[in-house]
Amino acid sequence: MHTEPEPEPLPPPRFAFDAVTWREITYLLLNLPFAIGGFVYAVVTVTLGLGLSVTVIGLPLLAAGLAGCRLIGRVERARARALLGSRVDEPRPLRPGSMRFLTWLLTALRDPVAWRHALFLGARLPWGILTFTVTLTSLFVAWPVLPFLSRAMTTVDRAMVRGLLQPSDELERRIAQLESDRGVVVDTAAADLRRIERDLHDGAQARLVALAMGLGLAKEKLMEDPEAGAKMVEEAHGEVKMALQELRDLARGIHPAILTDRGLDAALSSVATRCTVPVSVTVDLRSRPAEAIEGIAYFTVSELLQNVSKHSGARTAAVDVWRADDRLMIQVRDDGHGGADLSSGSGLAGLSERLGSVDGLFVVTSPAGGPTVVTAELPWRDRDFKRAAARH
Repeated sequence: MHTEPEPEPLPPPRFAFDAVTWREITYLLLNLPFAIGGFVYAVVTVTLGLGLSVTVIGLPLLAAGLAGCRLIGRVERARARALLGSRVDEPRPLRPGSMRFLTWLLTALRDPVAWRHALFLGARLPWGILTFTVTLTSLFVAWPVLPFLSRAMTTVDRAMVRGLLQPSDELERRIAQLESDRGVVVDTAAADLRRIERDLHDGAQARLVALAMGLGLAKEKLMEDPEAGAKMVEEAHGEVKMALQELRDLARGIHPAILTDRGLDAALSSVATRCTVPVSVTVDLRSRPAEAIEGIAYFTVSELLQNVSKHSGARTAAVDVWRADDRLMIQVRDDGHGGADLSSGSGLAGLSERLGSVDGLFVVTSPAGGPTVVTAELPWRDRDFKRAAARH
């Protein structure tokens, strides 16, 4: 008697979520322990500090608690970046190391960032309980809808992180950016000082030491062998000329006299003559910007033309400088083979950081085969502004 074979049992359901969904699920499951820890810390420190505010230790305890809320907020931002891909700017840090105790205390107590972080930690507990419960239940009971639930719940999480843990306004974000840029300026200045020290040590200083030794030997030879001594003096004279030339080149690298005396037009025309390809220079400025801006513009063009000489394979290049409203515009073009970018090691990344440190912009357009066009913008600051402010 023929019997139908029993159907094979279906395989158990398998999870087929993508990596993004798993990261969201992980974030939601971690909400509860993070929410409990943050809630307990915020409530205990804030209420205890407020309750003891009539005593000596109350306000310092509250200030320290708010500083701790800032630290927990940093951890929450890192968790959101790692698991949700949420890019949240870091708020401006307090700098208690540079403050007296009373100044630090008042600054910490009035810190809106810390109070928003405390509010975030206090409000997260109910949401953490809800998201943990829904996520854990859906994993074992209704997992096919879990990706949709996780996306919806993490959307709320992203909104909470952006609303309470990121800088509150554009001004605060701008201050944080400027503080970061200040570090770039300090690093650049330190690198320039090291370069100057190295150039002096390896160049002019070494040549002057050799010159002193040569003159000492020539002094002894003049009495014994005047002809040989005269030849040594002549050689020393040549060394003096070389040392002077090296010092002039070094001074030009720090701040060329022609820029101070005659401005960008003459200074950039002088730089163009040292380029290995013909360069046309057009400077359309009715007045001169502040010395610092003028110096950055000069060294930007100088380095870009060095790149043209070394890397571009160009036959011609052009430099245009003009003012557009409150911006100093610079454009350097060449007809070389192109392919330049900020990560190519040609110094462009350093130029971009230097311009960014003074609220400037730096854009490179260099398709394969060329041409290469580099556009830089600097804020226009009038040369006479400081003197006018001093008079008032």
